[in-house]
Amino acid sequence: MTTFPVIASTLSEKDLGNFIIEKYDLNSNFECKLFRTGVNHTYFISDSSTIYVVRVYCYNWRSINEIKEELELLKTLKNNNLSVSFPISDKNDELIQEVNAPEGIRYVVLFSFANGEKKRFMTDENCFTIGSVIAKIHNITANKKIDRVNYDSEILLKKSYNYLKPFFTEDLNEMKFLKEIGEKISKTFQESNLKDNQKGIVHLDIWYDNFSINGENEITIFDFDNCGNGLLILDLGYFCKQLFFIEQDKNQYELKVKSFIEGYKELRKLSDKEISLIPETGASIFIFYLGLQAQRFDWSNIFLTENYLKMFVGRIKDWCTYYKIDKN
Repeated sequence: MTTFPVIASTLSEKDLGNFIIEKYDLNSNFECKLFRTGVNHTYFISDSSTIYVVRVYCYNWRSINEIKEELELLKTLKNNNLSVSFPISDKNDELIQEVNAPEGIRYVVLFSFANGEKKRFMTDENCFTIGSVIAKIHNITANKKIDRVNYDSEILLKKSYNYLKPFFTEDLNEMKFLKEIGEKISKTFQESNLKDNQKGIVHLDIWYDNFSINGENEITIFDFDNCGNGLLILDLGYFCKQLFFIEQDKNQYELKVKSFIEGYKELRKLSDKEISLIPETGASIFIFYLGLQAQRFDWSNIFLTENYLKMFVGRIKDWCTYYKIDKN
């Protein structure tokens, strides 16, 4: 019987482990375990003393050039003593592997492990340090460009909305809201006229699930899969938006945002105009990720429903109401 074609597969832990052991000349005690599937697939490979992270990029998700650009950015940050999860070279000094999966060629990269823990409920001190780390990254990436996506209104808002249209009728109130608030935010971005040094390479996914904090409050950031070009304030807006939904006590939220901003400003100048864009940048990235979930329906189909849309848009509305972003 002919094997039926597939659009997505999950690689065998055992065989991927053997592949990594051979390519990276690791000892036979290393064991590979699947951590999670999603936009990409993540595995941990470890022995009694060392852990590495294996990222298996999904088929046709990132081009090899996009991956190379991501890895070059990580190498630059590491060379500037930034605490990031960085790519590991194999025994032939190669960073990217190719696997002939059933659906086609998939790329594989081995990364260092970010020691520490994911901390959903952060202290003021944690928030201050995260702000400082982001400022250090921006001090390196400001004024620079990467050969990847440009996060402008077209990508963040318009295209994201269009990705949703095959799944949801435009007559839904939530879809109407996304279209109207998207047009409002696009206009605000156009009128912002930020300087070149307020733009650069952004991470675009800095939240508690993508950094580890150790006992000394040292923070390691990872998962630069969505890095690209844009307003640097996008990274701050997204972190604040995530913090907003973690901290139900908005007095605590405001105190932690203040610490976060102070940590950033200690190492990098932040204008009042940039700070004023935090509400719009936070909302725009949430709209972008909603569009990404539609774009990657092969992964999101278990939850991307009308009820989910209402819940997710409801969060965006709460944020917009809090910051008085009027869609009109």
